[in-house]
Amino acid sequence: MSNAPTVARIAFAAVVAGLLVAASGAFAQSNPSYIRLAPAAGALYRPDSGPAPHVGIIVMHRTANYLIHPACTELSRRGFLVLCMNSRFANNESQVRWELIALDVKAGVDFLRRQPGITKVVLFGHSGGGPTMSFYQALAENGSTYCRDPKRLVPCTEDFSELTRADGIVFADAHPGQPVMVMRALMPVANEANPPNAPLIPELDPLNPQNGYSASGVSHFSESFVSRYLEMQARRLNAIIDDAQARLTRIKEGAYPYADDDIVIIPRAGNPGAGPYGTIYINQLDPGIARMNHTVRPQKVLKNDGAIVSEIAKSVIVPDPTLPKEALSFGLGTKVLTLRSFMSANAVRATNSADGIDHCTSNNSTTCAIQSISVPVLFAGMGAFVFVRDNEVFYELSKSLDKELIYIEGANHGFTGCKPCETVPGQYQNSFRNFFDYVAKWIDARF
Repeated sequence: MSNAPTVARIAFAAVVAGLLVAASGAFAQSNPSYIRLAPAAGALYRPDSGPAPHVGIIVMHRTANYLIHPACTELSRRGFLVLCMNSRFANNESQVRWELIALDVKAGVDFLRRQPGITKVVLFGHSGGGPTMSFYQALAENGSTYCRDPKRLVPCTEDFSELTRADGIVFADAHPGQPVMVMRALMPVANEANPPNAPLIPELDPLNPQNGYSASGVSHFSESFVSRYLEMQARRLNAIIDDAQARLTRIKEGAYPYADDDIVIIPRAGNPGAGPYGTIYINQLDPGIARMNHTVRPQKVLKNDGAIVSEIAKSVIVPDPTLPKEALSFGLGTKVLTLRSFMSANAVRATNSADGIDHCTSNNSTTCAIQSISVPVLFAGMGAFVFVRDNEVFYELSKSLDKELIYIEGANHGFTGCKPCETVPGQYQNSFRNFFDYVAKWIDARF
């Protein structure tokens, strides 16, 4: 492997740098307190100076460690009381029982409501925090009937009639839901055997130059290829779901070797927890795929100089030529789950992985939940990642009467400016500050 830094590693380094800055500043700037919210855990960040905060913010993800997320220090620095949380399933994707995470969010909301002076609570959903927070709020506003809809592959069994509502939600480059991300990472295998005993299907192989792939730069796939590829991903996930359901039925009937659960291995599918590594999204290889990387209508875009313009938002993401090797490996290219964690948090029905998704077949879905949420919502899409169209869809479908959509020019998924995407040095250097300033202003204007 070349010693030269790759695009993904540069981008990832920028995210890590932001996290480290937040972590190092946390003790000097905010002195967070550890909060035990068993089985969840939290770190409470208070402003060092200024008026006592009246707005509390919760930052949490499904499985990622968010105790030192950049929002912890950046939002407390801007005058808010911030509770950064880890769910009971932190760093443990294979054991996730999706509905239980709502109880962890509830513990955080109730804790903030009890703090002196706090009159409003806002949820902050970054990445997988989007479906986490929107699921909670949909339950809080609608009760258990929301998650027991007959359409759900895995309806809830818990009683969610006593959840405390939050007052608003900030969606920070939220994704549509873990099942959608699983589907969009699937590659065209001939069968589900692990290790794979056949090459990728040639006519659907996104790494085949005959299909438009470029190993050294931007790939250019035909519309026909893209459509067939997205449909393949849906067919593959549907087949994995069918198999998992059949195995669970046998467990229920007592006709399976295990009485409780079993393993699910999905090769050529990326690896949760691997950061930007090991996962190939076709709209990352080819940023020109408009149905995923462009908005349909002009939207607000926050420029590097602070100006806000109305234009078609387009991702400026740059492909990483090292991803194929990693995606074809076991360590970075394979998902290892259980039947129950797969069905609970990783399964959704679809006819294609872009705009043919039956989102409400899953409870792990931002796209479904926002249709049942009435509180004010801010959707902030990052202009150098793969959720540009998704965020516009959230905005279009949102039930809230107070909703806003904005894109942060040149920002990667961790809010920092994407240096490999620049055409001139420093082109996106203010994205991190611009984003958090905008979030603070949006919250202050409402609460």
